[in-house]
Amino acid sequence: MTGAFYATTPIFYVNAEPHIGHTYTTVVVDTLARYHRLAGEKTFFLTGSDEHGEKIAEVALELGETPQAVADRYSEAFSRTWQTLGFSFDRFIRTTDPDHKQVVQNILQKIYDAGEIDFREYEGLYCIGCERFFTERDMVGGKCPDHDRPLESRKESNYFFKMTHHFEWLIDYINSHPDFIRPDRYRNEVLGMLREDSGLGDLSISRPKSRLEWGIELPFDTDYICYVWFDALINYLTGIGYPDGPDFATLWGASQHFIGKDILKPHAVFWPCMLHAIGLEPYQRLNVHGFWNVDDRKVSKSLGNKIDPLVMRDKYGFDSFRYFLLRDMAFGTDSDFSEEALVTRINADLANNLGNLVSRTLNMTGRFCGGNVPEPGQPGAQEQAVADAAATAAGQVDAHLRSCEFHRALEVIQGLVDTVNRYLEARAPWKLAKQKAAGWQAHVNTTLYTSCEALRVLSLLVAPFMPETAPKILERLGIPDALATTRLPDDAATWGSLAPGTPTSKGAPLFPRIEVES
Repeated sequence: MTGAFYATTPIFYVNAEPHIGHTYTTVVVDTLARYHRLAGEKTFFLTGSDEHGEKIAEVALELGETPQAVADRYSEAFSRTWQTLGFSFDRFIRTTDPDHKQVVQNILQKIYDAGEIDFREYEGLYCIGCERFFTERDMVGGKCPDHDRPLESRKESNYFFKMTHHFEWLIDYINSHPDFIRPDRYRNEVLGMLREDSGLGDLSISRPKSRLEWGIELPFDTDYICYVWFDALINYLTGIGYPDGPDFATLWGASQHFIGKDILKPHAVFWPCMLHAIGLEPYQRLNVHGFWNVDDRKVSKSLGNKIDPLVMRDKYGFDSFRYFLLRDMAFGTDSDFSEEALVTRINADLANNLGNLVSRTLNMTGRFCGGNVPEPGQPGAQEQAVADAAATAAGQVDAHLRSCEFHRALEVIQGLVDTVNRYLEARAPWKLAKQKAAGWQAHVNTTLYTSCEALRVLSLLVAPFMPETAPKILERLGIPDALATTRLPDDAATWGSLAPGTPTSKGAPLFPRIEVES
């Protein structure tokens, strides 16, 4: 399949270090970017850091540092962590980057000149954590539901983007593009936000310098800085060369955002309205996932229950952690994290199933076929069933990934592992090899060729999900460079690519079983 794929994580706010919530979104986008590259599509993966606004100024004041120093330190923590974990992003953007500041100011001036911005006084309840005003219906017990902190009453004059002028257009657009926001529950939630009685009005897009100086200055009034959300959302344009970069039109036409549900409103309401005012078509799709909960509470810095991805990597291996995140959350819904659940998943799916299949297949290839991929005999019904299962799995994984059904894609892959394990049990090549019955070598050769070829297919299919594991399997199969020329799903659906005579090696267990203390 050819085309383009432009995927973004949110740019993460730099007042804390990365945790499981940030990691999940980035694993999702990294998995998809890897898949689309393997599918031969022009792919761009953008992530980065959101560095302006009141929260950064507040942290800097508490620490006795400058906002820039705080932003530099936390941005570096994200960038370093993502590089350490091997994420394949094409750009790590910072909202303090010079090109981003220029793009933000150009867009502000453009929509100001078009009459989309006016100046007025506003009074309301404000959350510093969210950096926005709240309506009564947004609050829980008079507090911000995400940060569990009281709201402040504020009255000040600011510049407002006439967002409500675009609501009718946005409602029509959402209704006529059913895949614009997915899963469906979030599309319905956004349509509810856009109702006339929702209390959602025009968007305050400035903050007076007399209160806050840390931000991008408005080009038409130097006494004000830009509201952090208006600034931050524009990173999705800056990152691919807005307005006239050589790949901008192609990539923007293939743009998909991936976010947590807590930032649905800015991405599903503010951002499309901003794009409409600029004169750009909306992004192609907004993909919204749920929360990871620990002890029945959302993971966050303010609640002190974050899970450090580097600790998980050091303890369990990052491929195993990636697998768990993608397998145990149905995209769009909440999921619970515990190390007990992680260990159970690693042992069941990776150690006992996939890892065991790799070990037993290559061990028998070494014992009974001299360590080389054997020349198979004429395939029978059992072999054809495995080949058919592999082709079906390749198509299903492709469809599930393009629909953000990561857990279902991994169910399909594990189903193929089960199929191959059942095939091996039914053929039992070790029995005939031990008995040396007539025709035993042909039986063994056909069986182990089928199993080795199935491992090749499985390696290609797991490559986007577990980018460290797939090359290890391919190296043991004697085809270490296979991913460099792979085109998915076709190469996984095409049976018989593994050349007989290719040297193999067993290697150490891919996923040693984790013993749990009783």
